[in-house]
Amino acid sequence: MAQAVVTLPRDSAKAAYGGIAGNRWVQLVCGVVAMILISNYQYAFTLFTPGMRQTFAGVPYAKIAAIFSAFILFETWPMPVAGYFVDKLGIRKLMTLGAICIALGWVLGGTIAHSPFELYIYYGVIAGTGAGIIYISCVANAVKWFPDRRGLAVGLTAAGFGGGAALTVIPIAGTIHNLGWAKAMAAWGLAQGVIALIAAMILRHPPAGWVPAGWNQSTKQARKAVVQSKVNFTWTQTLGRPEFYFLYTMFFFACAGGLIATASLSQIAKSLHVSDAKVLGLAIVPLTVTLTSICNALSRVVWGTVSDRLGRENTMFITFGIEAILVFLVTRIVGSPIAFVALFSFVFLFWGEIYSLFSATTGDVFGAKNASANYGMLYTAKGLASVFAGFGAAALAAYLGGSFAVPFYISAGLCGIAAVFSLFVVKPLVRGRIAKETSPIAEVREALAIAGARAQAAGTKKEAAEKEKEEELAHVS
Repeated sequence: MAQAVVTLPRDSAKAAYGGIAGNRWVQLVCGVVAMILISNYQYAFTLFTPGMRQTFAGVPYAKIAAIFSAFILFETWPMPVAGYFVDKLGIRKLMTLGAICIALGWVLGGTIAHSPFELYIYYGVIAGTGAGIIYISCVANAVKWFPDRRGLAVGLTAAGFGGGAALTVIPIAGTIHNLGWAKAMAAWGLAQGVIALIAAMILRHPPAGWVPAGWNQSTKQARKAVVQSKVNFTWTQTLGRPEFYFLYTMFFFACAGGLIATASLSQIAKSLHVSDAKVLGLAIVPLTVTLTSICNALSRVVWGTVSDRLGRENTMFITFGIEAILVFLVTRIVGSPIAFVALFSFVFLFWGEIYSLFSATTGDVFGAKNASANYGMLYTAKGLASVFAGFGAAALAAYLGGSFAVPFYISAGLCGIAAVFSLFVVKPLVRGRIAKETSPIAEVREALAIAGARAQAAGTKKEAAEKEKEEELAHVS
């Protein structure tokens, strides 16, 4: 059976972990820092591709883009297993493993990789697995520590991943210019792994049953904008729910457009005839990556916070619908550097929120206790989307003479479908199920009432039997 959510009468975190690790805001900051570190593995990939193309001359670009797909696959697909062990063994052990993997992935990729295939292993399998472990650990930790501000907390955490590259993309580009892509990758990999290891020493899950002081789940339910399950679903029970599969489909559909831009922005700029342009004296691709990273981070915080007040499904409908229009407009900006920078910034402003909305929704719909494993399963949709967004989009563009128009047309349509699903399928399905749930307190009260009724009935029956016996004795006498 799904385990009931049980709350303790007082805040027990500081008593268990001390004033630093027991402070949920410290936990949030450490999670954000760790997410910033792994953001480069995804969002700075496009900076390495020109150097890779020179090093691996003659290799089709689609095979180099497949390195990105390999990274996303191994960042996402092992995540349910990683999430399971995070919930069972604790966050520190898994975070330590993740830190080691992200360091090894880039260090090995920058020092001993001699082919794209080897980068599939080092950058894709090793670094991807490490990044996935860190990602699911930090997001699920935010879900657990902030049941009262879940959209804000996961938004800030996901913003570290979405916007962290804004802090480092220009320094990484400079390092690549000075040292070459391989040495730059090794140097940054080592530094990021060490800092992630430090963060791992602080991170903790809250004690079992912990809730913020003064927070009452039933009070929040009365607001109706955001409803939360009163039971914690295990991963097997989650897989048995139809809403999981609708959310999975929506995640895949909404994810594709932004991932195409993330994987192949340099090539998209070339296909739109703006790759050699400069804006404000800066090369267009590094500038655009920086601005999109900022918008990506802002999106996760803003729309995560909005969803706490407006509701997850309503927020999805708005953002996914606008994103569908923006992705379609990408095909209409050929030869315009200013439009390229501005439009892709808006694309990410209405794309990044998927990583705060879906993680918060997972905690709401399936409970917080097993959020690592449950969101890990949902997050694999990103890995599936990466196959289309990385290798698939690049191969389709090559077939069409270098144009990314068709992949973006497809992505716009999928995003529009996700918007419709959020409001007209998932919202009534989830709210109908949660409305029928019984809270643990109500269950206890109901059990006590039943027991009391049975005791009263038994007492009445006994009293009637004794009275009948007295009457029989009186009749005999």
